[in-house]
Amino acid sequence: MSTLESIRSTLGSDADALLSHKAKVSNEILHKPGPDFVDRIFGPSDRNPQVLRNLQAMLGHGRLAGTGYMSILPVDQGIEHSAGASFAKNPIYFDGENIIKLAIEGGCNAVATTFGVLASCSRVYAHKIPFLVKINHNELMTYPNKFDEIMFGSVREAWNLGAAAVGATIYFGSENSDRQIIEVSQAFEEAHELGMATVLWCYLRNNAFKIGDKDYHVAADLTGQANHLGVTIKADIIKQKLPELNGGFTALNSGDSSYGKLDPRMYTDLCTDHPIDLCRYQVLNCYCGRSGLINSGGASGKNDLQDAVRTAVINKRAGGIGLISGRKAFQKPMKDGVALLNAIQDVYACTGVTIA
Repeated sequence: MSTLESIRSTLGSDADALLSHKAKVSNEILHKPGPDFVDRIFGPSDRNPQVLRNLQAMLGHGRLAGTGYMSILPVDQGIEHSAGASFAKNPIYFDGENIIKLAIEGGCNAVATTFGVLASCSRVYAHKIPFLVKINHNELMTYPNKFDEIMFGSVREAWNLGAAAVGATIYFGSENSDRQIIEVSQAFEEAHELGMATVLWCYLRNNAFKIGDKDYHVAADLTGQANHLGVTIKADIIKQKLPELNGGFTALNSGDSSYGKLDPRMYTDLCTDHPIDLCRYQVLNCYCGRSGLINSGGASGKNDLQDAVRTAVINKRAGGIGLISGRKAFQKPMKDGVALLNAIQDVYACTGVTIA
């Protein structure tokens, strides 16, 4: 069975709808991923040569080396979701070295995790796989829980342990988002000065974004605007949840409420309800792909392989540059986690899966 046939088989009844879709917005206006992505996109920018080198190191590592696509293993859930809840299914990952081993065995472009994990094994692995240090977290111990990302270390500390990139989260729409925007923009400026790439988790957090049975935290229009803000503070790569619906601005402007700005053409000329068009709108907001969009893999469930391949197909066909999938991989025996990561990578390596 060819790789494309295997992907079709995994997608099942969704195969034709996903692999044959013609996007609402033409891919001709996109800056597409490719082997020359760093030269073509970041070469003309203000990024210094060391940033270019580290971006190329990430794109040049693992099973997707040289394709312009990325597969990253992110494991910060020990803080963000609590260690017990995250690692109870597979206790070997209480030892952070196994996180790095999984990323290497899984053929990933980089491993994204905490200061503690990477610092504990830096001298063994910093030269074997690019490190992406997550510099802020929602610590989840304050009672009651709140959504507020705080710095856990310095950019200089990430540089000292051999990081190729730093990553941070901003909870756009949250009570403390203004402070987070300022902190992260300053951190990214320092990271670029030191020669590290920057990756931003552009997440939304506000109880008002849930209306009835609809969760607009994953709306294409709201997440797209979050992406646009992230690119504005010079994130080289944007991490975003895969959109599941649209119309967040419309819903939040119903009745007597007023929120943000919208143009009806956002929903008619620039998008449809097809998942690839929803994701394409996210890519458009990343300066048409100048900052690469990587979508998150989501929580582990009953159909992890099918869900992961589906997400990879949507991201690739929308014009994104990869997937960053953690729980679906590390909450399994290592060999199964490796197999899932490889299945994601096969989507990006397959020339039969094209940009829509």
